[in-house]
Amino acid sequence: MNYIDLHTHSTASDGSFTPEEVVELAKEAGLSSFALTDHDTVKGIIPALKHAEKIGGINVIPGTELSCYIGEREIHIIGLFIDYNDKDFTDALNKLERDREIRNEKMVQKFVDGGIPLTIEELKHGNPGSVITRAHFARVLVEKGICKDKVEAFDKYVGIGCPFYLPKPKVTPEYVIGLINAAGGTAILAHPYSYKLSKSQVEALLDDLIPAGLAGMECYYSTYDNGQTSELRSIAYNKNLLVSGGSDFHGAIKPDISIGTGWGNLRVPEKLLDNIVEYRKNIK
Repeated sequence: MNYIDLHTHSTASDGSFTPEEVVELAKEAGLSSFALTDHDTVKGIIPALKHAEKIGGINVIPGTELSCYIGEREIHIIGLFIDYNDKDFTDALNKLERDREIRNEKMVQKFVDGGIPLTIEELKHGNPGSVITRAHFARVLVEKGICKDKVEAFDKYVGIGCPFYLPKPKVTPEYVIGLINAAGGTAILAHPYSYKLSKSQVEALLDDLIPAGLAGMECYYSTYDNGQTSELRSIAYNKNLLVSGGSDFHGAIKPDISIGTGWGNLRVPEKLLDNIVEYRKNIK
């Protein structure tokens, strides 16, 4: 059986490997396909596609992971098979990126005012085109010896409600799902149990998002056990949703998560990708 990974990140957002390196790692892991789904950007797609064509033996699916809010709750929507050249889509992402940069500058200033010197250059870590996330702040706090690890950085400094936290620009799920669909993509709810929702709350969330154009849900994920995966698959089937899955690979930022296998037991069957491709044929 062939396996895939439909949720990975590179230095185009907050991963530690370049898009080309992620392609190499996916091939070395024996995957038949993987999706590059950097946060709020598609800048890594072309380098990944070009490198995959060069080395052969691995298929790259253009994707992204967009953040949005329902009230104060942040959720993520993955877009698979995005038309990364769609001008309206890239313009919208560029605006989100500008708004995010303003937020990051304000967070940096909060740290400076609090006696912890940080700079945007330190956060970008030699990758000027990267989209800065809280994971970048966490990495620098660890490097400076202020925190012992990323968990402490989030718990005490940059987690929601912490002294140096500021929310990202708030857009709705309906907005980002519309962006994905308009750019020819397929919208997937990412890691639903990461939002601290119960089974019934996940079902209620889906009932809100399906009318907006949500097509699927991530049921396979690095932190899920077999019971959680089975439960989510059942929900997806009952609501006629596509089943997706991925590791949420970031490299050094999440060093215990490997591409394709997550914590070691993740296996996302290629059949899920076949189902997504078939779905896309039928809706065109």
